[in-house]
Amino acid sequence: MNLRHAGIGMTSPRTRARLIERLRAEGIVDETVLAAMNEVPRHIFIDEALASRAYDDVSLPIGHGQTISQPYIVARMTEVLRNGKQLNRVLEIGTGCGYQAAVLSKVAKEVYSVERIQPLYERARKTLRELKIFNVNLRYADGTTGMPDAAPYDGIIMTCAAPALSAELREQLSPGGRMVLPMGTQEQFLYLIERDENGFRESRLEAVRFVPLMMGKT
Repeated sequence: MNLRHAGIGMTSPRTRARLIERLRAEGIVDETVLAAMNEVPRHIFIDEALASRAYDDVSLPIGHGQTISQPYIVARMTEVLRNGKQLNRVLEIGTGCGYQAAVLSKVAKEVYSVERIQPLYERARKTLRELKIFNVNLRYADGTTGMPDAAPYDGIIMTCAAPALSAELREQLSPGGRMVLPMGTQEQFLYLIERDENGFRESRLEAVRFVPLMMGKT
């Protein structure tokens, strides 16, 4: 067992169970998503100094001006993306530490995830390998235009806030697919974009707070 998996009291089933019950109380009803959240060890994705807060329902810093999203937001976005259906190919923009990608790996056949900050990309790759998660394809790249060479996707999720939805990214969604992303600058809201035979439908969900979508690689 890797040292990061042991010795900090975070692997107890009781600790995970409390988080799952909190998510249920906050309105998450998709049992497949709850099972994925229960299975993925969040403490592995954060610094050891913050491990005691790993299963609190809060976002936490992961360095480079980025955060790991609070568990409720991860569960909520995954639940909206899934919509009770099996996901095949999913694109994530903004890998960060890899936690959302790990949760997606439990509910989708293939996950493509792109990260623009090289140290975070390297860290996520190492962590996912340690957890033996092999259906996540990571790429170090500017994700503002998605990953067109692996499109189309039946699910797209963005873990950083865009000022608006780009047409290029929208076109990578397959018919019947769903995209979940935060949009806005001063005020941010979670949006659901659905594609059907008639085009695209946009729904505004709840207010959120994410780091902004940035261009380029670092």
